[in-house]
Amino acid sequence: MVKEYNPYLEYVKDELFLEGVSLRELAEKYGTPLYVYSASYIRDRLREYRESFPGALICYAVKANFNPHIVSLMAGEGAGADIVSGGELYVALMAGVNPSRIVYAGVGKTVKELVEAIKADILMFNVESRMELEILNQLGEQLGKKVRISIRVNPHVDPKTHPYIATGMKKSKFGIDIDRAEEEYRYALSMKNIQVVGVHCHIGSQILDTSPYVEAVSKVVDLYRSLEDQGIELQYLDIGGGLGIKYKPEDRALTPMELSSALSPILQKVKATVVLEPGRSLVGNAGVLITQVQFVKDKGEKHFVIVDAGMNDLIRPAIYDAYHHILPVVKRGRPSIVTDVVGPICETGDFLAKDRQLEEVGRGDYLAVLSAGAYGFAMSSHYNVRPRACEVLVDRGYVRVIREREDYQYILSKSS
Repeated sequence: MVKEYNPYLEYVKDELFLEGVSLRELAEKYGTPLYVYSASYIRDRLREYRESFPGALICYAVKANFNPHIVSLMAGEGAGADIVSGGELYVALMAGVNPSRIVYAGVGKTVKELVEAIKADILMFNVESRMELEILNQLGEQLGKKVRISIRVNPHVDPKTHPYIATGMKKSKFGIDIDRAEEEYRYALSMKNIQVVGVHCHIGSQILDTSPYVEAVSKVVDLYRSLEDQGIELQYLDIGGGLGIKYKPEDRALTPMELSSALSPILQKVKATVVLEPGRSLVGNAGVLITQVQFVKDKGEKHFVIVDAGMNDLIRPAIYDAYHHILPVVKRGRPSIVTDVVGPICETGDFLAKDRQLEEVGRGDYLAVLSAGAYGFAMSSHYNVRPRACEVLVDRGYVRVIREREDYQYILSKSS
């Protein structure tokens, strides 16, 4: 069953290994909480996208996991970067991503961030408002640059996912309503320092069905053709990311090939280069979070397993009520028990699992929290003055620390 999450994850004599490396030994050597990522899994997923969408530009969504070693691994496989902040631009450039393969979305880009990206000569800005267009035109004039843009359109499509990660609905803060898009394109074309090169949409995240993509891309292609009929030729058609992954045992995630097959009838007559922005589907099931049991506690009506990883390490369960499958790092053949797996943070919402059936564990045992490679460390915090976790990359038996564990001095180093 574990191989359904990651083919490089397996039990060997009741002990969990990733790419031939014992997760127990990693936890003992580097401490916990500990993020461990599989390089081979990431390469495989990226190659799967390239094979499914030949000729497309694959831009890794840096927000999913911004570790520069992960981003560098992507760049080494030919991926570009989808960024949403100046910090992500910095990481992408530091990791060796060619600026001509960087696309920049986000509703609240600051002038400083826009200037940095213009100077870096990125491929294009996915513009989210008329005011952003105007600011980019002004900055282009000041810097003596033509700024390449696409317009992020909001196609009013329900992605059938958690409302907090749905971005293509009419009430979403993201993008420009598709009904107004042609007007905005004409406005952009009137600007001296703007070069219109594409159209962009991104409808949400953790999508497990092709139908929202088919609906959204159909609408965007209709817009593309209408613009083409008016003599406005676009070089790029950016369909975003959002492909979901397996979190629950019963989940069945879409493959890039299934997405490609669903979209190919719509895209086959499009001359523009297709751009995709996968994030979670590249790194989500590449990663596991290892945590150690500190205490077990039975309150009669409720049983608790208290571990050293909390909502500061993995906040998705607390804010999305997200499910992450949890397994013992070493199976000991004990009976199972229904329990809550909770962390050390001083919040009732600090949990990794509720009413979960797990093999009974004791103090000092290790648990593996699966599907933790995306939006795990990237969303972690210093709440309760807790140092953030160490990150390790395993690659065919080779182990590399890609981020040292923090300490209190690091957390407070900028305090005066």
